[in-house]
Amino acid sequence: MSFTADRLLLFGATGDLAQRMLLPSLFALDADGLLAPDLKIIGTARSSMSDAEYRNFARAALEKYLPAERRGRMAGFLNRLAYQPLDATTLEGYDDLAKKVGKPARGLAIFLSTAPSLFGPTIKGLQSAGLTGENVRMCLEKPLGTDLATSREINDAVAGAFPESRIFRIDHYLGKETVQNLLALRFANIMFEPLWNAAHIDHVQITVAETVGLEGRVAFYDDAGAIRDMVQNHMLQLLALVAMEPPAHFDAAAVRDEKVKVLRALRPVSAGETVTGQYRAGAIQGQAVPGYDEELGKDSDTETFVAIKGHVDNWRWKGVPFYLRTGKRMPKRVTEIVIQFRCVPHSIFAGKGATMQPNRLVIGIQPEENITLSLMAKVPGLDREGIRLRSVPLNIAMPDAFSGAVRRIAYERLLLDLVEGDQTLFVRRDEVEAQWEWVDAIRSRWEADGLTPKTYTAGSWGPSAAIALAERDGVTWHE
Repeated sequence: MSFTADRLLLFGATGDLAQRMLLPSLFALDADGLLAPDLKIIGTARSSMSDAEYRNFARAALEKYLPAERRGRMAGFLNRLAYQPLDATTLEGYDDLAKKVGKPARGLAIFLSTAPSLFGPTIKGLQSAGLTGENVRMCLEKPLGTDLATSREINDAVAGAFPESRIFRIDHYLGKETVQNLLALRFANIMFEPLWNAAHIDHVQITVAETVGLEGRVAFYDDAGAIRDMVQNHMLQLLALVAMEPPAHFDAAAVRDEKVKVLRALRPVSAGETVTGQYRAGAIQGQAVPGYDEELGKDSDTETFVAIKGHVDNWRWKGVPFYLRTGKRMPKRVTEIVIQFRCVPHSIFAGKGATMQPNRLVIGIQPEENITLSLMAKVPGLDREGIRLRSVPLNIAMPDAFSGAVRRIAYERLLLDLVEGDQTLFVRRDEVEAQWEWVDAIRSRWEADGLTPKTYTAGSWGPSAAIALAERDGVTWHE
């Protein structure tokens, strides 16, 4: 059932995500006239607050996390806000929450940003208060479990109250403009798709590097590690978008059908195709930082770095390795996709002393949104000592290319899609489970092989074994 919600209920409305992302995103949408005038936003959490106190809380968050040039007038947005305290673990407060929500004219969208352990009790509470009807849709923030079994428990609990057509699972990377541009790059330009296969692509690299350490996420991160925090969701979604077949239409069913096919075609990782690491004290941008064990306050076998050599066993990608790498306390913050093309089959310039380099497409996602295609060009000169060729970058800086457009953070797009009911950039249950199956198999192999993380110095690109993982195939990580 398609509807544009006129009620938005935010669970975890006083949490870090709400302050940093949800409230600023909703304010920005409101400031640009993209929210219906009658949309009411109700926040709920354990903290005891009145409506007025929550509006003051929201104002402080906006002033802290929104750039000054995007703040504008807040009064209209703050008047949309209401608040209802709730202990999500008991049924007692849900009737009062339902009264606060009222009777939507069109429908209710719920954004659930709580610990996964609260998903089940919250669904029961919403059911008891009549907040799971046909005009209600549910959005789930990660993490959606810690493995396939716990993910299925969460999905079963939610499916008991909502059909898949009304469940929206967020992966905020899918809301990033450059990630969406990947689809446009592939499917709106005739030059790329004929080359987007094993006959012309040598390998693919996907890197998600962070300079930060634990940053207040001690308990969560030590239970999760890099593979569950980054690979299982963000990186596998990026891989699926790179490798998917062209969908027939740009809609939720068609796009997600093709992504699932890729995830199901992932070959189980073999021995020697993964490297894990854990950072030790070092320096980031000239500033000394402690090691993971020092930040944690104890010894741990949790990986803060992982590199994987993956394969998609289908017609298009057979034999093309996908190198995935993510880690904390890296030299710089960067998320990028590298498409390394094969060399030309024959160089007509070899007899003139020229050397060739294969073309490379680099798609930068953060912190800079850009696309760079390296092309071979002749160095100017009379060529009396031979022809010289050089790789020349063709740069497309997205902010420059669209200088008049508003640059939006991912949650703006995703929250608007939630309110309007568009599932295209959300993750379907079978996607989540296919991702967990692959990651669980890797973790089981680590356990069976007794693999423990190798140490690496903060400010480096991870253990030397990660370099060897690529270099034994003649591949160098793009840095």
